[in-house]
Amino acid sequence: MYQKKIQEYKQNSKNEFDLGFDSEKLAHIPHYFSSYLEKGKLPNFTLLVSRNNEIAHLSSQGFSSVEDKTPLQYNSIYRFFSMTKPITSVAIMMLYERGLLRLEHEVSKYLPEFKEVKVWDGGTIENFKVRSPSQPILIKDLLTHTAGLTYGFMTGHPVTGLYGTSGIASAKNSETKKEMNLDEFSNTAASLPLLFDPGSQWNYSIATDILGRLIEVVSGENLDTFFNKNIFTPLGMIDTDFFVPEEKHDRFVDCYQELVSNGGNRLKRSFKGGEDSYSRPRRFLSGGGGLCSTLADYANFCQMILNNGFFMGNQLLSPMTIEFMRKNHLPGNQTLSDMGDKSFSEVRYDGAGFGLGFSPLIDPVKASSPMSAGTISWGGMASTFFWIDSKENIFSILLTQLIPSGRYPIRPQAQTLVYSALRDLNKNY
Repeated sequence: MYQKKIQEYKQNSKNEFDLGFDSEKLAHIPHYFSSYLEKGKLPNFTLLVSRNNEIAHLSSQGFSSVEDKTPLQYNSIYRFFSMTKPITSVAIMMLYERGLLRLEHEVSKYLPEFKEVKVWDGGTIENFKVRSPSQPILIKDLLTHTAGLTYGFMTGHPVTGLYGTSGIASAKNSETKKEMNLDEFSNTAASLPLLFDPGSQWNYSIATDILGRLIEVVSGENLDTFFNKNIFTPLGMIDTDFFVPEEKHDRFVDCYQELVSNGGNRLKRSFKGGEDSYSRPRRFLSGGGGLCSTLADYANFCQMILNNGFFMGNQLLSPMTIEFMRKNHLPGNQTLSDMGDKSFSEVRYDGAGFGLGFSPLIDPVKASSPMSAGTISWGGMASTFFWIDSKENIFSILLTQLIPSGRYPIRPQAQTLVYSALRDLNKNY
């Protein structure tokens, strides 16, 4: 759908006011973000805004490769990193709808390596104690990041050091240095202590990678095969995969980090399209952060969520399941601020909860956000981001390639600019 819509928009842009927006305010958006590129803070910036199944705004600027001055294209391929998580969560809910698993089931029912998992109980990385958890890890704990797992790049807890020495942080076997498959990854993760009792706190983690292994075990298919058959093909996501094949390397965007030097900030290329690990088939199919995709492909996915599971004649999930996923599943309707220690999140902690695969906005005032209550969103490590506002029938996708995410406030700035251009609230235009 959006492959065609983007082409049509480029050839003859629709009057944004027809969708309830002020066209002059939307036209200001690329000018606002151009300063980031002029100052060398971002390599590129693309923003899509869709309302009522039509493109309200689309702008793109910058280079696919800053060093080579390669022009950015609307079909450029990006590393989406943690924007993989909502797709994996949709896959889990497909298995849920088929009656093949329950959210309240213990993870060890399907992944026996988690049957004897322990909780950190003090000490050092070299000499530590563990105890039995107060309750087992449930599938819903993995979906909501309340399982007690973490990430190797996180700080503030000794267990993150164990993620490094065990190979979990890099998804490589600590002895052979070869990339793990999901079976090896899950078994290694289960051998490490949890940070806390499952269900008691929120902590961003490798939980969605474990869900990827769960999908393989329950479905009997490799994760990429399940995704292609059940999500990518029905949604027409023709450029989405765990790697970018050689014939598409010319569209693969370079990824950058900010290098602080005496001369100020400048961009340092960390991944080059066609030469990095995402440019060839991989063993580690990361359900938490492994997908590469395009603007049009991910727009199809967002439109499906906004359409309550329906897309181009295919009902991927029922409307009730989509609505269930959008709800805040943290106990007692708590927020990330209530349950997390603010180590890391792709959204603001205040006013935000966590559902089944993305974060719903609980309190716009506390979050200092203009979005409607109930809007869901999430982002990726290279500063990509999306949000879906079902009340206003809007979704938006922001794409660039800068690590780490959150270095600049481009996400809340984009949201402010989009909503400030909204002239009419939800109607049929």
